Amino acid sequence: MPARAYWQGQIRLALVSIPVEIYSASKSGAKISFNQIHEPSGKRISYEKVVPGVGPVDRDEIIKGYEISKGEYVLLEDEEIEAVRIESRKTLELVQFVDTCEIDPLYFEKPYYVAPKDDLAEEAFIVLREALRKAKKVALGQLSVRGSEKLVALKPCGKGLLLETLRYADEVRQGQAFFSDIDDAKPKKELLDLATTLIEQKSAPFDAREFEDRYIEALRKLIEKKAKSESGKAIIEDVDEPSTSGGNVIDLMAALKKSVGGQKPATKSKKSA
Repeated sequence: MPARAYWQGQIRLALVSIPVEIYSASKSGAKISFNQIHEPSGKRISYEKVVPGVGPVDRDEIIKGYEISKGEYVLLEDEEIEAVRIESRKTLELVQFVDTCEIDPLYFEKPYYVAPKDDLAEEAFIVLREALRKAKKVALGQLSVRGSEKLVALKPCGKGLLLETLRYADEVRQGQAFFSDIDDAKPKKELLDLATTLIEQKSAPFDAREFEDRYIEALRKLIEKKAKSESGKAIIEDVDEPSTSGGNVIDLMAALKKSVGGQKPATKSKKSA
């Protein structure tokens, strides 16, 4: 089944407009979802939309409302909301260019692939892609989609472009508030050297295919085991909890030395990420 475009419109750089389509670069993994069950009957619980004092209501009787004071709402029809048009609904205007390293990773949210909409858009698309690559810059702009205007960053990605939605400043917590109680002291050189050696031993090229969701796999095995069980009793498997007691410097030194001595260099993946 062909992918459905997340957004369609044009990228605009000054007087140049490039028709494009944007597709999600991520997908849902192998998640396990549960239903709520009424245990005595074994039947699934369903939910109804109800109004206090009225009871169940039909779906076509429901509209959106914004609470302006306790119990007081401004009611809006879907057509009214849809009619709120800003230019970024169909146009992503590139308003600034920055170095990639200037954007803190905290701001990155979700990736999307950008492709030219048709053959006529290809030439301008390629020019923009290669200009960004040559300048080693990331383009910034805003686009409106699904009820909000997103801040986005645009950069080359192979033969295409990668768009990443960014969080706004008021959506990011400043980390210093959480780090203020950490000691400013520098670690001892020997401890730092041992930790650096351990990092070097476990270093290898990144390949996401080398990792998998072990919790999902364990949960799937539990479901299979419970399905085969005739007793209906809970299946509780003991798991050793990691020790939470802190150690002193001597313990840390011994642990690092033992770790460095027992580690083999990380195997470099033969697959290319």
